[in-house]
Amino acid sequence: MRIGIQASYAGGFQETAAEIVDLEAAGLDLAMCAEVYTFDAVSQLGYLAAVTQRVELMSAILPIYSRTPALTAMTAAGLDFVSGGRFTLGLGASGPQVIEGWHGVPYDAPLQRTREVVEICRQVWRRDRLVHEGPKYTVPLPADQGTGLGKPLKLINTPVRQRIPVMLAALGPKNVELAAEIAEVWEPIWFMPERADDVWGDSLRAGKARRDAELGDLQVICGVPVAIGEDVDHLHDHVRPQLALYVGGMGAKGKNFYNDLARRYGFEEAAETVQDLYLGGKKDEAAAALPEEFVRKVSLIGPESYVAERVAAYAEAGVTTLALQPLDDSREGRLRTVETMRRLAG
Repeated sequence: MRIGIQASYAGGFQETAAEIVDLEAAGLDLAMCAEVYTFDAVSQLGYLAAVTQRVELMSAILPIYSRTPALTAMTAAGLDFVSGGRFTLGLGASGPQVIEGWHGVPYDAPLQRTREVVEICRQVWRRDRLVHEGPKYTVPLPADQGTGLGKPLKLINTPVRQRIPVMLAALGPKNVELAAEIAEVWEPIWFMPERADDVWGDSLRAGKARRDAELGDLQVICGVPVAIGEDVDHLHDHVRPQLALYVGGMGAKGKNFYNDLARRYGFEEAAETVQDLYLGGKKDEAAAALPEEFVRKVSLIGPESYVAERVAAYAEAGVTTLALQPLDDSREGRLRTVETMRRLAG
């Protein structure tokens, strides 16, 4: 199992990058940069490409709505070039709050758009002349929608790889099915090994049944809060506010994908309570209302022997990379956590 880390998008990125260099020396396999309504992920990934040597880099995630498909492909090819073939293009649909509230574009047809964006990216990386006619994207633009001067073009530069790996962040059944069909990597959230097959299994099997053999086996990466030690149990409470934000606040009633997932995991009543409290401005009460089982199952917090058992359970359930969210409050502590997790992951 590989070990990754999510770069913080709060604070100084130079300090974060310097820490990732140290973590690379300690055995870190993957560094991920998010893009929400923050600094863009691309500039940070380019910075990391310059200061690291071995660690793989991933956008986690670039929203499919915020760039044209061709620009997404160009960006991925550029990052793969400057990193010497170490980049994975992580894509996701994000959600209507960010896409419509920040980017000002309609949040429509995420499944179809994702499929077409991936198709266009792979066409660009092969240096085919770009011609695409789909329900959501038509390239070149038809004459009746523009000047009529558009013509099929191909990427001027030769990419390092014709097939840059694609990671799709997906939660809903149809989204997960699509990821299993067309992506090299799938990123869920709140992966619970004991219940994963009940929640994701049918979608994964349906997608894999249509999967191109050239893609290889589907890789699975999941983020997990981590703290290792004999006196770290209290840190479960540090996980609660972020979980409550997603379960309760990332969307309106009936339009919160994370709340839906908590319900699918069997926490229907708690999910409704947490959402009502959070949307009512009672954030602390919402965090406190999260079931203890839920908080513990999505975290790796406890003695080393316990964490080792949980790592084995993740591997048995098909997870190939753990993206750590260390809860240590010091750079030295986070370094020790990565070193320990590297050893436990084998």
